[in-house]
Amino acid sequence: MTNRSHTRYRMEGNNPLGATCIALCAAIVAAGIALAGCGEREGQVPPDAARTSAQLSERSSFSEGGGEAMGVGEASEDPEGSAAEQNGPEQPASGDPGALARQELGTLQIKGRAPKQGYSRDQFGQRWKDIDHNGCDQRNDVLARDLQDVDAPGGCKVLSGVLHDPYTGQTINFVRGQETSALVQIDHVVAMADAWQKGAQGWTPERREEFGNDLENLLAVDGPQNQKKGAGDAATWLPPNKNFRCQYVSRQIHVKAKYGLWVTPAEHDAMIRELDQC
Repeated sequence: MTNRSHTRYRMEGNNPLGATCIALCAAIVAAGIALAGCGEREGQVPPDAARTSAQLSERSSFSEGGGEAMGVGEASEDPEGSAAEQNGPEQPASGDPGALARQELGTLQIKGRAPKQGYSRDQFGQRWKDIDHNGCDQRNDVLARDLQDVDAPGGCKVLSGVLHDPYTGQTINFVRGQETSALVQIDHVVAMADAWQKGAQGWTPERREEFGNDLENLLAVDGPQNQKKGAGDAATWLPPNKNFRCQYVSRQIHVKAKYGLWVTPAEHDAMIRELDQC
């Protein structure tokens, strides 16, 4: 009876030592769980942080691969550069064909015409010099560019072709020859004498020769109209073909802006009138 009671006493947990052991074991288990939880929190990246790290990794890879990465010490809300940095200065609306010309015109000085004293064609160097070094002189380069159905069996000298003349709107059949070549002439859109009186006097001979042979300033046109134009500017001569006047004036402005030539007040006003009609 005594042994049976003693055994029941131990099994029912009335033994102080047993209770202490149980409590200690529970505490150890709890501590282990807590430590495991801490380890998980310290060793793992929260989902949001993981996404952020991935995004940063992608940006880092883009920069190393040739992207527009920011330099040391720089800061930007747009790591790929602003639209202005990527695309350059703001461009005029494409729906206005005269917008760029007006913008360039605004950069030109407006003042009176200088004296023509000292001018001669020779001041602008060798005629039709091959300044682009393609093996063909500039006259034939322009004919090959502006004519259609070009016949140039030797590769450079244009023997024939068809010109849809921008100055008159007419079609001219060009045939090289002593009596026919003059029907199509090469016009300096900004005449050399006009350039001389509006800034070219102060240029070096090399600069004037470049101007005299610049393909941007050369145009194959109707010979008689080229003779009528002479050294006129936009205030004194415009192409009879009104549909071409916007393009003609825009080209004059571009050439003058390219070379730093100025315009007279009357010339400026004439250019504005034509640009308003573009």
